[in-house]
Amino acid sequence: QVQFVESGGGLVQPGGSLRLSCAASGFTMDYYAIGWFRQAPGKEREGGSCISAFDQRTYYGDSVKGRFTISRDNAKKTVYLQMNGLKPEDTAIYYCAAGAYNDFVSGSGTSTYHYWGQGTQVTVSS
Repeated sequence: QVQFVESGGGLVQPGGSLRLSCAASGFTMDYYAIGWFRQAPGKEREGGSCISAFDQRTYYGDSVKGRFTISRDNAKKTVYLQMNGLKPEDTAIYYCAAGAYNDFVSGSGTSTYHYWGQGTQVTVSS
């Protein structure tokens, strides 16, 4: 099956940290930018972080900039999202997907990216 498998979510207190992993299954992710997206209850899915395919440029949305760090290990077919300084508003299901870097930056990633997984739940609460 061609998709990503996300893991690493859980319940964490405000100010805490989590590291999410996103493993590619059934395809080669080397040629794609990989984005982390999230969807909170009652809200639309939004893009948060993205890493390009070859030169590993990174992009962060304003809501996560300075707190989240995206990285990739193509040999392990895995992308990571280190989340620090978590806030209750970060509570969401987190997904990763593959596509073009410029699509993510322009805001069209939610409609153009593919190989979506089932997501992993992140809950920030005291």
